[in-house]
Amino acid sequence: MSDFNWSISEKKLARHAFDTALETALAKTMAEFKSKAGAVTQPSDMWELEDYLRERRRDIDRTFDYRYSQLLYVFAQLIRAGYLDEKLLVGLSQDKRDVIQRDLAFVASRSASG
Repeated sequence: MSDFNWSISEKKLARHAFDTALETALAKTMAEFKSKAGAVTQPSDMWELEDYLRERRRDIDRTFDYRYSQLLYVFAQLIRAGYLDEKLLVGLSQDKRDVIQRDLAFVASRSASG
């Protein structure tokens, strides 16, 4: 993956798409947190909420990897998770978009057969 060259315009587009997806993931997490926090009735519920936040932070930190060598796979994962609209990637070269499409198709085929 590191053999792809990224033009300046592709880097700007990728950063915008990445940041938009991150904002979406964080907004979803915040909404879930507020909902769960509103349902807290016992002291033990607070610790469960803390565990939930810790796990979400780990997931977000693992998922949102902005290394260009990984970014196309990250984009595919973000599309699958519903955090990224594929339309935001229009402007990337066709070879990069093909990598994303192949990854999406590969995971879909594995899900269908498993």
